[in-house]
Amino acid sequence: MAIHIPRGTQDILPGVVEQWQYVEQKMRELCKRYNYSEIRTPIFEQTELFQRGVGETTDIVQKEMYTFEDRGGRSMTLRPEGTAPTVRSYVEHKMYSNPNQPTKLFYIGPMFRYERPQAGRYRQFVQFGVEALGSNDPAIDAEVIALALDVYRELGLKQLKLVINSLGDIESRKEHREALIAHFKPRIGEFCSDCQNRLEKNPMRILDCKKDRDHELMHTAPPIIDYLNEESRNFFEKVKTYLTEMGIEYEVDPRLVRGLDYYNHTAFEIMSNAEGFGAITTLMGGGRYNGLVEEIGGPPTPGIGFALSIERLLLALGAEGVTLPVENKLDCYIVALGERAKDKAASLLYELRKAGFSADKDYLDRKLKAQFKAADRLNVKYVAVLGEDELEKNVINVKNMETGNQEEVRIDFLIEYLLERK
Repeated sequence: MAIHIPRGTQDILPGVVEQWQYVEQKMRELCKRYNYSEIRTPIFEQTELFQRGVGETTDIVQKEMYTFEDRGGRSMTLRPEGTAPTVRSYVEHKMYSNPNQPTKLFYIGPMFRYERPQAGRYRQFVQFGVEALGSNDPAIDAEVIALALDVYRELGLKQLKLVINSLGDIESRKEHREALIAHFKPRIGEFCSDCQNRLEKNPMRILDCKKDRDHELMHTAPPIIDYLNEESRNFFEKVKTYLTEMGIEYEVDPRLVRGLDYYNHTAFEIMSNAEGFGAITTLMGGGRYNGLVEEIGGPPTPGIGFALSIERLLLALGAEGVTLPVENKLDCYIVALGERAKDKAASLLYELRKAGFSADKDYLDRKLKAQFKAADRLNVKYVAVLGEDELEKNVINVKNMETGNQEEVRIDFLIEYLLERK
């Protein structure tokens, strides 16, 4: 019986994986420019971390987590997102005591959610995210948003829309919470069971409901922006000012929410306007989460971050017809004819690789013509032909596969010859 890949996962094969490598390298280069350092956390954590760090009323915790009991009877969960593990590490390793503040981190790695697979959405997916911890300055909100936009722009995307909102501080959230309860409570029986459970626990989560998003009360629900106090309004105005100064265009969407209790002030999403991208246009989301560090056991620490799916990024590139400049050319392929030539080719190949060249040779004992065909398939720049006659003269024939020009080169000069042309 054949064994197949699990539903909602994918094999990223040679020819495609190079695109992933290119994207990830661009992200790392960009983070270096913005002075964000990479962090790598475990793929599984204690389940309680996500219950407290993501929120017990969220779909992620209630329906989508891959949770298991280990041999010691402890409840563990494959990480469904990257913020909670990053904050856990920040607290556990007392990064807040580092004199270089704020602490600016990024991560790239697989996440796991049990949800319905569809285009660009998998049960195992790869997230790139950043977290800036330790600053209440609205300028860092603008910086994080700019970094997110730069990821997409530097990879070639143009059909982008930035949407922002303010969720206010704790005081503003409290007033808005009461207004939402008053708005939904008289007709909460018309909503799904999840919304009914969230009414008292976290009514803002109702606004995120996929089942009831077309209900008329969703469109008339009081927006958080109407409940912002003076401090919250001033903070939001500052963020907008910084974005304007950077030349970053945005739209304010009063309906944009991040449904977790500890989210406050800035919330944002980037969407794709490209034709053919799909009904779900959101590429990524982020926001400020003052309160999360305390929830996980650390000192009061403000924070802001975002996360994006690389799968959806690649989907957006395809929708806009963007081709990544990925070069898969091999520098040199050695064609060896005869036993002595094959012996010499093995050591020559090793020397080429040590000198920094990508190189290969035939391992299937193919004829001359078949070896050249193999070199063609590998998109080789140079083919170096070595036979018994060449060995006797201590030379090797080097053919430029782009121009067709061929030169006889001393064997001990091959590396220098290729270096001059690299």
